[in-house]
Amino acid sequence: MPDEIITMDDMAAIFSVTDEMGIHRESVSVELTKEDPGSITQTVGGIVEITIPESRTALDFAREVRAALETMGFIFTEDTDEEEDEI
Repeated sequence: MPDEIITMDDMAAIFSVTDEMGIHRESVSVELTKEDPGSITQTVGGIVEITIPESRTALDFAREVRAALETMGFIFTEDTDEEEDEI
């Protein structure tokens, strides 16, 4: 089906990666429709733009998202919310 709309499960798969990378959700833009081959880019303003492909699951694509974000310089971070609360 062309222009398939993303689901909450699709967003959960993407956010599971971006959250681990310490990227604030307001800095992530996910296209509402799926389009092959999918893409992961970063704007000059720092927004990560993601298009989920139609022909693969978001969970499968999430591995590619993580690799692309690492190439862009993002790294896995521990949850720092607890540390900030202690300060």
